[in-house]
Amino acid sequence: MTDLPDLTASAMIRAFRAGNLSPVEVTAASLARIDAWDERLCATWAVDAEGAVEAARASETRWRMGKPQGPLDGVPVTIKENIATKGVPMPAGTAAVDPKAAVADAPAAARLRESGAVILCKTTMPDFGMLSSGLSSFHRLARNPWDLAANPGGSSAGAAAATAAGYAPINIGTDIGGSVRLPAALCGAVALKPSFGRIPVSPPFLGRAVGPITRTVEDLALAMSVLSLPDARDYMSLPPTTIDWAASPLDLRGLTFGLCLETGIGSRPEAAVVEAVTAAARLFETAGARVAPLGPYLTRPMLDGLDGFWRTRFAADTSGLTEAQHERILPYIRDWIEGGRDLSGVDVYRGFTQIPAISEATQAATAPFDFVLSPVWPVVSFPAEFASPLNDPSRPFEHIGYCVGFNMSEQPALAINCGYSSSGMPIGLQIAGRRFDDLGVIRVAAAFEAMRPPQRPWPRLD
Repeated sequence: MTDLPDLTASAMIRAFRAGNLSPVEVTAASLARIDAWDERLCATWAVDAEGAVEAARASETRWRMGKPQGPLDGVPVTIKENIATKGVPMPAGTAAVDPKAAVADAPAAARLRESGAVILCKTTMPDFGMLSSGLSSFHRLARNPWDLAANPGGSSAGAAAATAAGYAPINIGTDIGGSVRLPAALCGAVALKPSFGRIPVSPPFLGRAVGPITRTVEDLALAMSVLSLPDARDYMSLPPTTIDWAASPLDLRGLTFGLCLETGIGSRPEAAVVEAVTAAARLFETAGARVAPLGPYLTRPMLDGLDGFWRTRFAADTSGLTEAQHERILPYIRDWIEGGRDLSGVDVYRGFTQIPAISEATQAATAPFDFVLSPVWPVVSFPAEFASPLNDPSRPFEHIGYCVGFNMSEQPALAINCGYSSSGMPIGLQIAGRRFDDLGVIRVAAAFEAMRPPQRPWPRLD
């Protein structure tokens, strides 16, 4: 077992360019780590060792000729299984459907392949992506590399676990209520939920985003330089624009940061979370920023209305399943869906109107600040077997209060590790910015990454 998979993507590219390292060597090492560790971690699905080696050999040839195909040529990547890759089935994390092979790459997968990235595998997720957990009726139970008894978070569960384990330096997930930030925070990684439409998605949906999960801010920015390229299939995407995605730390002097420890919805944060995030805010002040309190700005009817709308949406999406198929849905998700079947049309419409209400409230509350700091989770950790921290389908979203507002408001939000609990589990800081200021959020994260205390070694399973 070598340490090659622990190299950052940026370091790999520099080594490829210098001729000191081959994409074939890196890919072989990554596949060996997956083979050695994933029986316990359960982060991957549809590993394509043969295809990965073939892609790595082609990349090696291009580097020898001095003609790399793109910024990620030869870099191993993983992709969440609900992001289509041609020829690979998409079960959406559930045993209830008969998955069909995708006929084409989704935008994110297409951009990665066009850049020469080496796709190792797909990563696991819960049923329909509707859990912040690694629990699935189809996939093996994904676990957290920092503690195999702990949950990796979700719904990009396998992607975040793969990041912490060093399967690949760049791992792609999706996020509609925190699903890249939440698992990244529990696994000590960096993740960006970009501005809505910044990374093309097919099919697009309100609040849904694709985002990279990495170990470093530099690698996250490198991934954005590829993922943000246009794709006509996303009719809700932002206009194509040229952005220099270099992750140079932002000068924090004179900037104003809001510090939000409670949004008004969801569970109250644990003391360890408050302590870690508050300590991070003090570092910003030391660097010359002004940090001011940001009080609660969301309301219980907003979260309940969104919950009802999403329940009804999935009731409609699963209405064509047979009774036997319904029985194969994860019981927690099945009970959650059933909780919305008695809602009236008026109830559903009122629930839907909470999306713009959340958007308006979030943008208005954060407008006075250049950026906003907050926790990602209200909890430090929870058991791997749980569907959510409360494990109660009648209260499914008590843990997404810090994240979901920025999905609905279309603002960029990033998760980055800011400390550790007494048990050694990572604790995430969320950095959010104004709409379209993805680069600003990345540069603030780079500044924090440079001034935070030294990080603990990444977990190893050997």
